[in-house]
Amino acid sequence: MAWLILFSAGLIEIVFAVSLKYNQGLTKLWPSLVTMVSALGSFYLLMLAIKTLPLGTAYAVWTGMGAVGVAVLGIVLFKESTDWYRLLSITLVIFGIVGLKLTDTT
Repeated sequence: MAWLILFSAGLIEIVFAVSLKYNQGLTKLWPSLVTMVSALGSFYLLMLAIKTLPLGTAYAVWTGMGAVGVAVLGIVLFKESTDWYRLLSITLVIFGIVGLKLTDTT
């Protein structure tokens, strides 16, 4: 159950980070509300997950999911670079997340 909570926290973290682009420095009401609610939700779920999972593993997976999700959405939504080095780097982060999950003993 902790891994499902952590996965949910990671997804909400992606919403949080992408909403930063849309809220324009907290000057737009709805995107700003999405930013604040998703930040609180993501942190809360992370807090629940680390009650069971090791802190280092949970935090690395949470930040890794956020980084990969935002990088992919940056490519899709904002036409950011898709050069081979960037895609390789994203892939390596994914391997790191999977590796942490596979080595977890909880």
